[in-house]
Amino acid sequence: MSAPPRVSGQRAAGILARLGPGLLVMDADSTLIEQEVIELIAERAGTREKVATARAMRGELDFADSLRERVATLRGVPESAFAQVLAEVRPTPGAVGLIGALHARGCRVGVVSGGFEEVVAPLAERLGIDHVAANRLEVAGGVLTGRVEGRIVDGQEKVRRLREWAERDGVPMERTVAIGDGANDLGMIAAAGLGVAFCAKPAVVAAAPAAVHVRDLRAVLELLGD
Repeated sequence: MSAPPRVSGQRAAGILARLGPGLLVMDADSTLIEQEVIELIAERAGTREKVATARAMRGELDFADSLRERVATLRGVPESAFAQVLAEVRPTPGAVGLIGALHARGCRVGVVSGGFEEVVAPLAERLGIDHVAANRLEVAGGVLTGRVEGRIVDGQEKVRRLREWAERDGVPMERTVAIGDGANDLGMIAAAGLGVAFCAKPAVVAAAPAAVHVRDLRAVLELLGD
């Protein structure tokens, strides 16, 4: 029996194939990193089971409503949990190599996450990522209030950020790449010049133009060509 493919579906075409990617934007939880940040924080509150993201990521709940419901269970967690969680998160295999290879080709890299800025932003800085957008947890008196501050980064916001960063970097949308694993990534996967499902749920793989089936982000480069 032959080994399953590393990648499948559409490869870079048109302007993307000729000029290469100008901007690649990826999800964070279970894409850029191995874990789900909210679950790591929830361990400190004893509510990890309650905040499991499966229902929302399969599209059975509105993402924003589900996020608020899960964040509410984090009330009372000390702000110091952010540093502890940051120390625990691990980039997905190939993440550093993918980012380095893209930068070497003059391509900018962004991360847009339904997770939390307090962890995602310092991680992105450490990895040399150019653009970051994530949710922000409200803190009062040194503890989490159980609320999200400002606009929630849902599927629509991910598309908005992809377009905003492309315009800021002077990159036509045809030269953008979007990578994610969940239902709330489908908008940006559809909007990008090349959309990639990364080790994703079957419904996401079915809807995405291309897919990576191994937990190695460098496999994305196989879809981009030389």
